[in-house]
Amino acid sequence: MGSVRPFVLLVPITIFLATTLASLIDLKAFLAFTKALNTWIVTHFSRPIVTAVFGFVLTCLIVVISPLGKVRIGGPEAKPLLSRWNWFAITLCTTLAIGILFWAMAEPLIHLYQPGGRTFAPGGAEAQDFALVSLFMHWSVSPYAIYTVAGLTFALSYHNLGKPYSVSGPFAALTGRPVPPAISSVLDATILVALIMGMAASLGAGVLLLSGGLAEITGQRNGPFLMALVASAIGFLVLLSSLSGLMRGIRILSDWNVRFFFAFAGFIFIFGPSREILIQAGASTLSYVQDFVPRSLFLGEAARDQVWAYDWTIVYFANWLAWAPVTAMFLGRIAKGYTVRMYVLMNLVLPSLFAIVWMSIFGVFALETERATQGALSQVMNTLGIEAVIFEAMKSLPAYSVLVVVLLCLSFVSYVTAADSNTEAIAEICRRHQADDPELQDANLRVASPGLKIVWVLLLVSTAWTMVAYSGVDGVRMLSNVGGLPALFIVIGLQLTLLRFIWQTDRLNSVVPGPA
Repeated sequence: MGSVRPFVLLVPITIFLATTLASLIDLKAFLAFTKALNTWIVTHFSRPIVTAVFGFVLTCLIVVISPLGKVRIGGPEAKPLLSRWNWFAITLCTTLAIGILFWAMAEPLIHLYQPGGRTFAPGGAEAQDFALVSLFMHWSVSPYAIYTVAGLTFALSYHNLGKPYSVSGPFAALTGRPVPPAISSVLDATILVALIMGMAASLGAGVLLLSGGLAEITGQRNGPFLMALVASAIGFLVLLSSLSGLMRGIRILSDWNVRFFFAFAGFIFIFGPSREILIQAGASTLSYVQDFVPRSLFLGEAARDQVWAYDWTIVYFANWLAWAPVTAMFLGRIAKGYTVRMYVLMNLVLPSLFAIVWMSIFGVFALETERATQGALSQVMNTLGIEAVIFEAMKSLPAYSVLVVVLLCLSFVSYVTAADSNTEAIAEICRRHQADDPELQDANLRVASPGLKIVWVLLLVSTAWTMVAYSGVDGVRMLSNVGGLPALFIVIGLQLTLLRFIWQTDRLNSVVPGPA
């Protein structure tokens, strides 16, 4: 059993304890400081963020068409740890968390009436198209390219080159020499801070959605106490799943979670405005393809959207970046036995298609419901909050009370599934492994370090609750930006490593000392 790495564990814990304490002592001053920090990040790093994300998309394309695409993760004789279905299900659930439920109906309504700096009138057909394309930009190809670049780099470094189970592993492959322990500890501590910020932001969105649903069912006021109960329940389920053993807990959860995703989306499509969904989704998908480069790089007409993009696109990309380094370690770890091209298919292409279909169904449903009810959804959003939109929209569907329960259960399981994999990775990062550590060689990925998982889940729950209970969705956005900035530079380093691998295909195919 490896021992704990004190610096990697204590530095992030100290930061989060200090954050929580500062918010309790003087919440107003704490929020003012956090807002100022966010403004500084957006002002100085928005352009580097969008440029880097576009570069990640290009990198994925280069990798697929290069000889590296034929390389098998783990070496020519490596056998898969998971079936393709389980691999896809775990990958999808790990990366989606709960945001796809929280924002699917609320976000298009906001874009409908606030279409950036565009010249067309809010609320019209052009604004609807803009809203759907914005959903695709924030939830499909670009964000999944972040995960794919980071995860694939770690998979090849870990399984094919035998580098350490640490974010420093791929950097050792980039430089050709081991990363000094002090630098490795700083890198790992940094990504843990970024990840907890990102996970807390996603959990915050989940807490708002679930507490809003419970308030809808029970008639109770949605306030800090109810949010605390919801956050605690999610934390308990995350621990229960992660302590049951990684492949046992997450494989079962993800399998059922994806089935529920498909069933829920299918129900909305069948009983919702099916014809409008098909027509608008097709038109907006074409617009997305046409606008992808300009909107990715703020060119042409999209240049007028920069202020709007600071509040939306940058926040989303920052949140995806915050999750990416640690999530990549998990996604890379479970990819053994499959080729690089199959990895891109399972981690970029299929999840992006799922996101486009999902956002088309729920986005058009929300927009059409808003039109049919003459603005009822936006009125609810303005009076009760973003979290109330999805419940108001579903009132037009049959079996509303059953749907609310299903949605709440799906929301719980969605976040638990995503957090499960990351708490496992976090615990492993905090441990100092020996070369012959059996837990890293166990193909079943047994549960490890339960005490570390408990510590991190407690930090996650307390951070998320503090921000959303007293600053709502603004707290979610602030956490996203703060976590995404340090992760940006780490993912760029992983991208450089992956590009170098293109010229090392022979080595990746022949050297297989991997620890798992």
